[in-house]
Amino acid sequence: MGFDPTGLYILTVSHSGRGLFAVGTWERVARDAGIAYPRDGKAVGIGPIQGQLVEVLERDEQGEQIAMISPDGRFHLLGSSEGITITEPDGPSNGSQPARPVAMPTPLVAGPRR
Repeated sequence: MGFDPTGLYILTVSHSGRGLFAVGTWERVARDAGIAYPRDGKAVGIGPIQGQLVEVLERDEQGEQIAMISPDGRFHLLGSSEGITITEPDGPSNGSQPARPVAMPTPLVAGPRR
């Protein structure tokens, strides 16, 4: 999973395709069931970011979870095979996702490099 350069969308990639979600509302704005795994840490965007390369973090066989923070630092995401848990440290958890305390490893900040 990874944020587009604007931080407006998060792209998810799995064995069942790609999904694009609006950051904040978490509404799915695009879905593509075709297999399109990341290459060299980048995945091809869909929907409003069609064709853009998005830097993504991937789970390897050893890693059970991916922890990341939105580019603006507002949201903490924890991805696993079960789904994505989204928390907003300065606000309520996203109601559509399970909110439970999680010991998060040092997260990587995704977004444009400076």
